[in-house]
Amino acid sequence: MSTYLISILMLVSIAGIAALGLNLQWGLTGLVNFGLFGFYMLAAYACARLAQLGWNPWLALLAATVLAMLASALTSLISARLSEDYLAIVTLGFAECLKLVAIHEEWLTRGSLGIANIPRPVAGDGALLAVTLALLAAVFALFELVARAPLGRTARALRDDPLVAATLGKPVLWLRLRLFALGGGAIGLAGGMHAFYYQYIDPTQFGPILTAYAFMAVIIGGRGSNRGVLLSAFTVVALLEGTRFVNDYVAWLSASQLASLRLMLIGLGLIVALIYRPAGLVAEYRLQVARGAGAPPA
Repeated sequence: MSTYLISILMLVSIAGIAALGLNLQWGLTGLVNFGLFGFYMLAAYACARLAQLGWNPWLALLAATVLAMLASALTSLISARLSEDYLAIVTLGFAECLKLVAIHEEWLTRGSLGIANIPRPVAGDGALLAVTLALLAAVFALFELVARAPLGRTARALRDDPLVAATLGKPVLWLRLRLFALGGGAIGLAGGMHAFYYQYIDPTQFGPILTAYAFMAVIIGGRGSNRGVLLSAFTVVALLEGTRFVNDYVAWLSASQLASLRLMLIGLGLIVALIYRPAGLVAEYRLQVARGAGAPPA
């Protein structure tokens, strides 16, 4: 397998794990997370530092995932009484604070120099790709179980109308904490695999553009649909990487003009996808009841 193909599949797998986490938080539960890149970055730095301190890389990845879950739960708890718009602001502010820490606390993160030579749990890009694909499959299977379980139906009720869910006796706060933390764990897992793949991280790698890509994957795939998110993650990465070859046909453009053209092509591709599939590529799972199944006997 070529190095470029491995690189593409790694990007798709990592983006897919992060997008599945956002789909659980926002797509299924309705909790907006504009600070996705902050939880992603937190896990990447935690995983990198612990691995460099001599921890087993697998334990470092697990600890980083748990840390992202705890940070997500804490953020959700702080914003327990806030509506969607204000929750988005809180998560974005939290992520920006984390980025400032990464830039200025050199004793912990090495600042703008970044962290290099991050140990991997397995040797070779191919083996790491296999691990990442296995993690992607595990996260997908877990979130599909959640979506089809009573917890998933309650999450959709919470998304559609939290007041009605509370009136019916559902523990809204506890549900928000559990689901936001579970989605944050997936985002943290993606961040840890990012650190292992690149073996070097610095603050410039993490920014709101990561959040934008994850939201694009969820919107294009279909809000609440895990299968759609996997398909759209490949679509988004294919658009991002495929437009790099535009330079072969428009070599007379400058670097800045080429970058603008790439963004235009990506935007046009997304617009076309939303025009023809406004509800997403795959509809979310809904429990189907056979007609007449609950009707009393004649």
